[in-house]
Amino acid sequence: MPPTNTASSGHRPAKSARKKGRRAKLMVLVLVLAVIGGLAYGAYWSISTVRASFPQTKGSITLDGLSGPVDVKRDSYGIPQIYASSDADLFMAQGYVQAQDRFYEMDVRRHMTSGRLSEMFGKGQVENDEFLRTLGWDRVAEKEYEETLSDSTKEYLQAYAKGVNAYLKGKDGADISLEYAALGFTNDYRPEEWTPVDSVAWLKAMAWDLRGNMQDEIDRALMTSRLGPEQIADLYPDYPYDRNKAIVQEGQYDELTGTFAGGNSGTSDSSGTAGTSGTAGTSGTSGTAVSDAAGTATGTATGTSDATGTSVLESQLSGLQDVLDDLPTAVGVNGDGIGSNSWVVSGKHTITGKPLLANDPHLSPSLPSVWYQMGLHCRSVSAKCQYDVTGYTFAGMPGVIIGHNQEIAWGLTNSGIDATDLYLEKITGDGYQYDGKVVPFETREETIKVAGGASKKIVVRETNNGPLLSDRDDELVKVGKKATVDAAAPDRGDGYGVALRWTALEAGTTMDAVFEMDRAGDWSEFRAAAAKFDVPSQNLVYADTEGNIGYTLPGRIPVRADGHDGSLPAPGWDPDYNWTGKYVEDDELPYEYNPDRGYIVTANQAVVDEDAYPYTLTTDWGYGTRSQRITSLIEAKIKDGGKVSTDDMRQMQLDNSSEIAKLLVPTLLKIDVEDEDVREAQKLLEGWDYTQDADSAAAAYFNATWRNIVKLAFGNKLPKELRVKGQCLWVDPVNTTGPADETQKVRECGQREADQAQPDGGDRWFEVVRTLMDDTDSDWWTTPDNGTRDGADHNRDDLFKRAMVDARWELTAKLGKDIDTWSWGRLHRLFLKNQTLGTDGPSFLKYALNRGPWELSGGQAAVNATGWNAAGGYGVLWVPSMRMVVNLDDLDKSRWINLSGASGHAFSAHYTDQTEKWAEGELLPWSFSEKAVDKSTSDTLVLKP
Repeated sequence: MPPTNTASSGHRPAKSARKKGRRAKLMVLVLVLAVIGGLAYGAYWSISTVRASFPQTKGSITLDGLSGPVDVKRDSYGIPQIYASSDADLFMAQGYVQAQDRFYEMDVRRHMTSGRLSEMFGKGQVENDEFLRTLGWDRVAEKEYEETLSDSTKEYLQAYAKGVNAYLKGKDGADISLEYAALGFTNDYRPEEWTPVDSVAWLKAMAWDLRGNMQDEIDRALMTSRLGPEQIADLYPDYPYDRNKAIVQEGQYDELTGTFAGGNSGTSDSSGTAGTSGTAGTSGTSGTAVSDAAGTATGTATGTSDATGTSVLESQLSGLQDVLDDLPTAVGVNGDGIGSNSWVVSGKHTITGKPLLANDPHLSPSLPSVWYQMGLHCRSVSAKCQYDVTGYTFAGMPGVIIGHNQEIAWGLTNSGIDATDLYLEKITGDGYQYDGKVVPFETREETIKVAGGASKKIVVRETNNGPLLSDRDDELVKVGKKATVDAAAPDRGDGYGVALRWTALEAGTTMDAVFEMDRAGDWSEFRAAAAKFDVPSQNLVYADTEGNIGYTLPGRIPVRADGHDGSLPAPGWDPDYNWTGKYVEDDELPYEYNPDRGYIVTANQAVVDEDAYPYTLTTDWGYGTRSQRITSLIEAKIKDGGKVSTDDMRQMQLDNSSEIAKLLVPTLLKIDVEDEDVREAQKLLEGWDYTQDADSAAAAYFNATWRNIVKLAFGNKLPKELRVKGQCLWVDPVNTTGPADETQKVRECGQREADQAQPDGGDRWFEVVRTLMDDTDSDWWTTPDNGTRDGADHNRDDLFKRAMVDARWELTAKLGKDIDTWSWGRLHRLFLKNQTLGTDGPSFLKYALNRGPWELSGGQAAVNATGWNAAGGYGVLWVPSMRMVVNLDDLDKSRWINLSGASGHAFSAHYTDQTEKWAEGELLPWSFSEKAVDKSTSDTLVLKP
């Protein structure tokens, strides 16, 4: 590992660096000794076996299929820059090099996207495969490849696959990675050749993890067993447009022409008339958790009462949630608080006089990182070889997803656009009801091969709204008489089904968009390319070397029928709730170009203001906490003519300020606390600057207090389906009227995984508490008689006091009685885990493959978004998966960092060699020009035809 910077107070690097240095030296020895000692499979792995899969990075290799030589230049972090003379050679080399470093990761991904994890990992993955086969990502990807992608894109995908397969030729599993050697002890799995469709299918996995508000749809419906419509509305407050600005502020939708005008047409430093403030669709959510259509109509259609209909809905959605909890994530978790930051500042506000662009996507931590840094360079850009681009790629997919070329730069954040809807389906025999008729399911049979076991066949059923997800959980409650079933379809029966309508289940053009963005040379070309980025919908920020900045929202966004806003499961049998079959046209989508204010911020907040935009984009925006903080930091810097530097952008990315602490701490300090030990902890908040540094005792105590506030006020009142698995309360039975006596109460235990439970404490909960602060006697500030602790049952301040007491004793148990030893980082730790054998493998393999912990700064809804779930604990669940700052004045002065490293090989020097610097908030030099690349090159490999 490189030397560790010990200057920052955010991470305690000196001690951890020594530990990790010793661990790195011992790792191979530990692995070999463990196996020699008879652990796990009792096989012998030599050090040469462990190192056999390391890539060749020097000398030359002959590859059949190349038309000319290709140079692969790696810097001291193993980051490759590829130089070729044709597009085909460039992408073939990309496939070869990514396979050298990451093929095991690529192979796992394609097995996930195609629902074939059981082939690698055995029967424990069968249920996940059943669900993934039901979604049918690989089938959609194949249709996309055959029918919608351009010929040039297909050629690039073929070249990439050829490069991957050139790497695989003649190799067995142990030659490719340590993980294959481990798998070889339990099954006879052998990697198969890569196909173009394998690359396309990865886009579906990315879209799934960034799919929008499906989780909120489920949660709102499940809340109805314990909460009424007004209470549920309290927990989903309206977006605060007056306080947290939308992305687009100088654009306008024209009702007459049906187009969106996005601001100035000149460069960012020129004068021009900006459009008036744009407007947007619906915010917040409807006040009811189950609409008439999904509640009353459900009861009517099935001949059951509303209560029964709601109960069945809750049971099925709970079953669906169980499946979602277990499903492996592709690029990130899907929940409140997760998102990304990206912003761009025009040259009139920068030291260089040209734009600066920053991006840091927030995703689940994984090892290796989901991102792979790389440069793709044509020696001479021409019609034969069109690319000179660098940035972050996905191993397994050609092209660059985020980065810059010689003329433009771009970044992505998840837009949160609602492209998924759940539909309740009334199942009758072998069909489903629609428009008063029984329509037969479309069905297909899938065979799941299982390593070490018998294959399993399933039948996938689809309605006009999409695949029936409810078929994939054995515990779903069925209503009415069950139909005759056979071995191939054990899940058939009468009752409600839950189907998924999702834009990603239609063939699209996102792969075309990637290549077109990579070679775009100006705003017009970039927007035309971005328009093809249909799924998942993303916020795209833009800057170019001419001084222009911009934002555009692409995506396939459904136009729903009047009265259906996508916030709740809809009745599939009612044609009035169908999608119209239309999508928002490209020229109607919001964008902004060279706004007069001179900067654009996207951090998952509302895209446009609320009043006049004719389409509902979503009912569940992020609440703008991060975006408004970034805006404040920029405005403070440029006030009175100040200028922003590259390092200023980096420092903004590291901002740890807690916005909820700014709201609550003044009130917490006014509360009279009698207990001396609790008072000692309360004093930590006096004079605290609300910064959540890893070494801050005040941050530790405040976040513990916040966690207990949301638990007491909200968590203990939520239904079991949303609470943490195993946490039990005594509650009144459902469907009783009036208070129940103690003998009537029932014990209910939570059912959701800790990292997905509610209340998660994200910025939606910030807004919930903010709206209730002045109502000190709100019912939310009282605690139900359900076995929770006394002393928080009167008003807001009583509950806050109880939370402060509970936080003191929680931290005493976790960190010790002496508050001088407390720190946020001791609670808020990051573990990087190999997503397969590092999670479910034998203990010695977990030790060998995983890394950590790192004690981190940051927190929920901070710009430095090291997210945690207040319902489940303080551990880090999502992170800035990379950080970059692009300098459009001198691209060689841009900076970047990855969460882990270039390599997926556990004992490579580049496995986690960027993580220490990432944790410290450092950025690495990012060479782009050939001169700069040559200067930073450590190893050169020549690929020869």
